[in-house]
Amino acid sequence: MKLVDAHIHLSEPEYVGYLSDVIADATANGVSALITSSVNLSTCKNDVKLAEQYPTLIYPALGIHPYNVNFLKQNELQEIIDFILQQSQKKRPVAIGEIGLDSTYKTAWEQQLFVFDKMLHLAEQLDLPVVIHSRGTTDKIVDMLQSYNLKRVLLHWFSHTIETLNKSIELGYFISEGPPIVYSDTIREIVKQTPLTSLLTETDGPVLYRKNPFNGQLTKPSYIKAVLEAIAEIKNTDVTVVAEQVAKNFETFFDIKL
Repeated sequence: MKLVDAHIHLSEPEYVGYLSDVIADATANGVSALITSSVNLSTCKNDVKLAEQYPTLIYPALGIHPYNVNFLKQNELQEIIDFILQQSQKKRPVAIGEIGLDSTYKTAWEQQLFVFDKMLHLAEQLDLPVVIHSRGTTDKIVDMLQSYNLKRVLLHWFSHTIETLNKSIELGYFISEGPPIVYSDTIREIVKQTPLTSLLTETDGPVLYRKNPFNGQLTKPSYIKAVLEAIAEIKNTDVTVVAEQVAKNFETFFDIKL
């Protein structure tokens, strides 16, 4: 059974000193691939190094998280774009991400829109899928994306309305969910309404989950097992069937052969 973590942040400070443990946890628990999502220039560079170090396990998605738009240094946006263009010559990244819009960072809203547009155009140029952050902005983003010529779209940690979910699925977008599926009725209902062919699994580590069975531990790729088991329960099907379909979705979305 091949497990996949479609969204984790391996270059975040919480994983410093623990990366070998995270890798060991992944391999010991059948996790075949990790997509490490960048949030700024330094994590873009480090995520590429990790992908070089673990070429059959770690794959980088490169971009600017809307939170980090608040802290962009002069010329950093262009430096990130140039770095991504350079890496694309080496078949990296596998996606542009994590990018998007966040309603909680209203002080930099216009800059968020500007950076998001730049990243989406870069994805168009490189013919790469996008990994989208859409807290409080899912409706707006789903409407916006239709004006771009994007290869594939992943709405990570989707938590919006069923109406928006249905629209996203009709547009061919993928949805990823993580550990909250174990205890959140909202997320469970979203998964219930999402076809297996549109689902991906994630941990979004190092985000901490303070409810059972995770109890505030350092988030690990092995959490994917619990996510798959919850999907299987919700879909009333065997966990191996769920894992097989999610792995196929992963291969399709990221163009990675597991």
